[in-house]
Amino acid sequence: MENIPFFRPLVDEREANLINEALFDSNINMINSFEKEIKNYFNSDFGISTNNGTSAMHLALCAMDIKRADKIICSVNSFPNVAEVIRHFDAEPIPVDINEDDFNINIDSFEATLKKNNHKKLKAAFISHVGGQSANMDEIYAIAKEYNIKIIDDASRAMGATYKGAKLGSIKDSFISCFQVNPQIDGFIATSGFFTTNDEEIASRAKLVRNHALISNSSSKDGNLNYIYDVLEIGQKYDLSPLCAAFSRAQFAKTEQFIKRRKEIAAIYNKELSTCPHVTTPTASNEHIYTQYIIKIDKNRDNFARQLKEFGINVALHYIPIHLLTYYKQKYGFKVNDFPTSLRVYQQVLSLPIYADLKDEEVNYICDKVKFVAKNSV
Repeated sequence: MENIPFFRPLVDEREANLINEALFDSNINMINSFEKEIKNYFNSDFGISTNNGTSAMHLALCAMDIKRADKIICSVNSFPNVAEVIRHFDAEPIPVDINEDDFNINIDSFEATLKKNNHKKLKAAFISHVGGQSANMDEIYAIAKEYNIKIIDDASRAMGATYKGAKLGSIKDSFISCFQVNPQIDGFIATSGFFTTNDEEIASRAKLVRNHALISNSSSKDGNLNYIYDVLEIGQKYDLSPLCAAFSRAQFAKTEQFIKRRKEIAAIYNKELSTCPHVTTPTASNEHIYTQYIIKIDKNRDNFARQLKEFGINVALHYIPIHLLTYYKQKYGFKVNDFPTSLRVYQQVLSLPIYADLKDEEVNYICDKVKFVAKNSV
């Protein structure tokens, strides 16, 4: 039987070479080099690296000086880390329902939620770009401007994605854009995240906070002791290690290669599953980069997934809506039907493996088994 993981990294000599440089060449500053590459790729003024994608989100809010009882809009259909980082400030996440086709935030629901929560404590909106396809940013920016709130991109699953030709992370109307390098690499040998911004004050404060808010005398030329340090405020420990920076640089450099390969895989899925019973393939614009390949199953999704797993195909679920999670349900008194579109989507969606190291024969095997299960076992 095949055993196809949901994610497998593509690693070659580039990762090994950079890691060796980080270990043995003290003249190379891997973190500075990584941040320069981020700025160049996104044409942004600042790229602030962190040890993972969730840290990037939390650090961004630290830099914005989010306070207790502040309100931040987010999609109800997002990974729990979005609402989680908001709650770490004792601030309030305000969920918004989604589109049924692309699973991104629904514009009408977004506007209605802003109108309902229009208050001086309403500070920002996290906009999640699901599966590698951008949300409708023109309308989001226009509404955000009307209500005077900042837009923060949750682009953890949208590295390299574009909106009308412009990369997410380079669009000036987004205040901050948060990313995770190689979004499904958690648990592997290295992780990293970062955010881009053109705001110098945000970048400066983030750089301070990410390493315990420490300042030190880094030079002893004037006779001062360089081990003397001070702390200016409460900090975090979110800085990136040189080894993780080395690995991340190699992976980040492959962004376009990863996108190209995922699009090739998506084309096979789209063709092979287009007439598959009980399966709906993703609704996609020509800018979709398929960091996730999310299908819909119209009958007994969990049994469908269970049978694929018996064939050695590991699948995933993106996402369980925030309002159904115990903590948020109890904290805010959400009802099951509060976000009907998200609930309906959640009951159907299933993510198939899609990553650069996935071979054509594995993709075809997945297609064959999806069609077999759909025909015989649903």
